[in-house]
Amino acid sequence: MVDAKGKNMKCLTFFLMLPETVKNRSKKGPKKVSPSNSSSISSSSSSSSSSKLPPVCYEIITLKTKKKKKMAAEIFPNKKPANSNSNSAQQYHQQNLNNNNTIPSPNWQGLYGTIRERNAIMFNNELMADVHFVVGPPGGTQRLPGHKYVLAVGSSVFHAMFYGELAEDKDEIRIPDVEPAAFLAMLKYLYCDEIDLAADTVLATLYAAKKYIVPHLARACVNFLETSLSAKNACVLLSQSCLFEEPDLTQRCWEVIDAQAELALKSEGFCDIDFQTLESILKRETLNAKEIVVFEAALCWAEVECQRQELTPTIENKRKVLGKALYLIRIPTMALDDFANGAAQSGVLTLNETNDIFLWYTAAKKPDLEFVSNPRKGLVPQRCHRFQSCAYRSNQWRYRGRCDSIQFAVDKRVFIAGFGLYGSSCGSAEYSAKIELKRQGVILGQNLSKYFSDGSSNTFPVWFEYPVQIEPDTFYTASVILDGNELSYFGQEGMTEVQCGKVTVQFQCSSDSTNGTGVQGGQIPELIFYA
Repeated sequence: MVDAKGKNMKCLTFFLMLPETVKNRSKKGPKKVSPSNSSSISSSSSSSSSSKLPPVCYEIITLKTKKKKKMAAEIFPNKKPANSNSNSAQQYHQQNLNNNNTIPSPNWQGLYGTIRERNAIMFNNELMADVHFVVGPPGGTQRLPGHKYVLAVGSSVFHAMFYGELAEDKDEIRIPDVEPAAFLAMLKYLYCDEIDLAADTVLATLYAAKKYIVPHLARACVNFLETSLSAKNACVLLSQSCLFEEPDLTQRCWEVIDAQAELALKSEGFCDIDFQTLESILKRETLNAKEIVVFEAALCWAEVECQRQELTPTIENKRKVLGKALYLIRIPTMALDDFANGAAQSGVLTLNETNDIFLWYTAAKKPDLEFVSNPRKGLVPQRCHRFQSCAYRSNQWRYRGRCDSIQFAVDKRVFIAGFGLYGSSCGSAEYSAKIELKRQGVILGQNLSKYFSDGSSNTFPVWFEYPVQIEPDTFYTASVILDGNELSYFGQEGMTEVQCGKVTVQFQCSSDSTNGTGVQGGQIPELIFYA
């Protein structure tokens, strides 16, 4: 072929087959090839054998050793270029990040020292592109260039698409079910060995990685989701993790949903889950939430589901879309006030159901109900006690608006539900407690409440409104300001490390503590948490 396109294709074939020829020379015996590709391979082989291989082939051979694989960060260090060549290389590399730009330099290959650097230049580049993808739904598509060899090396799906027995010779491939940003993220990994993930596209990238069987990218997406997991997105990620068959991510989602159930149920993402995920959450025995919160969340989901099904969100339609899932809500276990002022007046229940539930609360002979009537088990909080003994003295422990504080770190993700505090050493007394939990000065949780001390040396729990998620290997600051009887018990013989079940907790002194509390003694004897 003599046109420009033909020349490009010929050069590409020679470039791609050259490493294969070198590989074949190192093996004993001929390489088996399929009939469809035998002619082109034999042509390249004869051409290669009749001419002396250029020195660049020896560099390709060295890349196939069993040395530890370098990551892209090692290949592209963030250092200032030492010479003009590297300046030009950076210029061309930046240029190719823009869509469909070709490299004007006739000798761009000489600007890059490794095959990976040269390969990365082909990312999102029209130069030598032999296939194009029209990615995205109608009205939001983007046309992206690709190179069959590079794609086939990185994905078995692309290999079957371009070189398999049923391969179709198409210049343009439409992919309506993948977002353009996610497809570009996958291409960047295949071309550049770089993983570039963002919170708003990571799920779509995971879908693309699963679809085209790129397992290392998929694993990176799952790790990204696990580290960014919170009560706000746990329900949505639970739904997606089941779809993508990622059991580890599913388990992590359940841990967050169980411990921070009320936050998860009140999140916007809860209304976006599918019906199967809704049922699994409503069935959950360890859901740590009031049943009225579960009921209200289900009604919010039903309203959004009506909109998805293009139904008017009437009471009848809400009950219709909920179906049998309504009976998974344990309405008989609600506090009577919650039922009377909430569920009974919602209109979702029939008159007979409302009457039967009222009888369930009040009558000695309880009627049969379709609703589950056993309360959820919830989660059992664990207590990490950091002192080996406690004491009291005539001049300790006093409270004059000063802060008692301690820093701690855990080796596993936990959810701090509250603190255990000492009470009065001079008989029964009531205390007002302002508790805070901070990370690097940022308040993650706080609450102002009261607790009654009976004069014993026991600890008394003070709770946050919602459990606070604590990540491993990071120090957090627990603080309390008490107001009440000036004298109380205090801890002694404090430990710097405590093993509590499967969780190891480390303690260190906090600069926020102005009332004397530290590792060896003072207040905040207990951390109350879910694990």
